Amino acid sequence: MKGFDPKFSNFPHYIIGITREIWEDRGLATLHDYYAPDIVVRSPGSVVIGNENVIGATMATLAEFPDRELLGEDVIWSGTPEDGMLSSHRILTTATHMGDGVYGTATGKRLAYRVIADCHARNNAIDDEWLIRDQGAIVRQMGWDPVDYARDLIAREGGPKECVQPFTPEIDQPGPYKGRGNDNEWGQRHADILTRIMGADIGVIKAAYDRAAQSEYPGGLTGHGWDPVERFWMGLRAAFPSAKFEIHHQIGREDAHMPPRSAIRWSLTGTHDGWGAFGRPTGAKVHVMGASHAEFGAVIPGEIRLRRDFTLFDETSIWKQILIHTGAL
Repeated sequence: MKGFDPKFSNFPHYIIGITREIWEDRGLATLHDYYAPDIVVRSPGSVVIGNENVIGATMATLAEFPDRELLGEDVIWSGTPEDGMLSSHRILTTATHMGDGVYGTATGKRLAYRVIADCHARNNAIDDEWLIRDQGAIVRQMGWDPVDYARDLIAREGGPKECVQPFTPEIDQPGPYKGRGNDNEWGQRHADILTRIMGADIGVIKAAYDRAAQSEYPGGLTGHGWDPVERFWMGLRAAFPSAKFEIHHQIGREDAHMPPRSAIRWSLTGTHDGWGAFGRPTGAKVHVMGASHAEFGAVIPGEIRLRRDFTLFDETSIWKQILIHTGAL
């Protein structure tokens, strides 16, 4: 861990440790040390530039969810301390909506939802980030439909021309990290499966996924077996059949006491021109920022399968793009 605080024994320890310091120990001032001054944070809903803006957003979130806990389920990473390291950190968050904020008037609702954050770190500081929250799960637990929440958010932000624009490649800002991950076999296996699914080879699911596979998908949906996997991926791809699928980053790892696993950041960019998970085709130009974690194993010796699939994208940001296009406000 050259260049990092010696209290951290390895990179996962650093990522989980600083997350707890910042959020649960209320060490917001440590963001001046752990986040670079000109950090770029991309999420499906926006692009935030600079440490001061990150601190402001963090305080706003804690004011709305003061008891928020971030339970680190996994850190899948690549790189070296000398050249920089990229972590894909999967978090299960619990929180109570106690304060007014971006999600509206406090509801008192108790929430649980996942986040995947890809962070590049060097010299004890994060300087590039891609962050995806399961907004569909959040708003549903508050009693919203994701479409209605997106519509209300557009209105609260001043209308379709004045509202915060969802992330697209056109508004991206360059950051210091230019890596693509590693060439580990588990990342490649995962990438091949996703590429085949996005190429309409849905049959790969029964061939590559374990029959008892656990799936965790946007909206807080937990599934078991092949059917939920097929319905999820078919529904997404059917909504954007002509969109371009692209893998931006892939990592595979084998670590002691952990199953072989992988992390992939991907996107769909194109037109809402099909019936699927987002209803009637509208012709809207849409960018889907997605992230997937997979765990592999062989219950039957020699039959290696994908056993756990965690995939996230922000449904509300997709609906926001569709509503801005259609004007159905």
